[in-house]
Amino acid sequence: MRLLLLNGNTDPAITTLLALRAAEALPRLGLPAAEIIPATAPFGARYIATRAAVAIAGHAVLAAFADHVGPDNPRGFDAALIACFGEPGIEAARELLPIPVHGMAEASIAAALRVAPRIALLTGGAAWVPMLQEFALVRGHGPDQVLVRGVAPTGDQIARDPGGALAILAEAAQAAVRDGAGVVVLGGAGLAGLAQRLAPMVPVPVLDSLECGLAAALASPAAVPRQAGQAPQCGLSPALDRLLAAASPPLLAAGRRGA
Repeated sequence: MRLLLLNGNTDPAITTLLALRAAEALPRLGLPAAEIIPATAPFGARYIATRAAVAIAGHAVLAAFADHVGPDNPRGFDAALIACFGEPGIEAARELLPIPVHGMAEASIAAALRVAPRIALLTGGAAWVPMLQEFALVRGHGPDQVLVRGVAPTGDQIARDPGGALAILAEAAQAAVRDGAGVVVLGGAGLAGLAQRLAPMVPVPVLDSLECGLAAALASPAAVPRQAGQAPQCGLSPALDRLLAAASPPLLAAGRRGA
């Protein structure tokens, strides 16, 4: 299986971290062997932490998919994982791509709710709290099922000093448990690999969002090509423009070529 691991942030150090943690996780979790190809968003925030950054990253994620999965790419992928917790552009990518597209937050919520009826998402950066609350609500999960907690250091700050963040993460996780969480999801690209270190400090299971995303992506069923009509575009990268054209019905695609 060939999996595209797409970091929606533009920091290549985070991409390197994700690829390393993914390679470590596969044999430890007993996941199927896979060729994991890491990629980094071509533009946008070094580490997504605001609504504006999420909006920009949605475009960047589609542009990256066009470069790696679009009609210009001679080698195919079996699935893709958007490896940042806000999952920018995931629904649009699912509309366009002929392979399954997974996200870390969505996969983590599903995995955690299989273990306990109330869970907590714990991430870096206070601005993520309302955004992830909305993310959960859109998917039908209110605060009776999904608590969202954030700590002051952002995910990229935690990635630079993971050991220094453990105490504050443990305190927030323990508080979530007191509020009824039966599982804590440690979410965010910059927090990948920290769940194992945090678990001994928390009295309930602690899940790693990257590992949850990998498990979901590697269990993907056979893909069904998606077709979505696209209005004419301008100002996009050539690769993204061709991906949009490839996903359009033939009549619309022909009209676009003649425009």
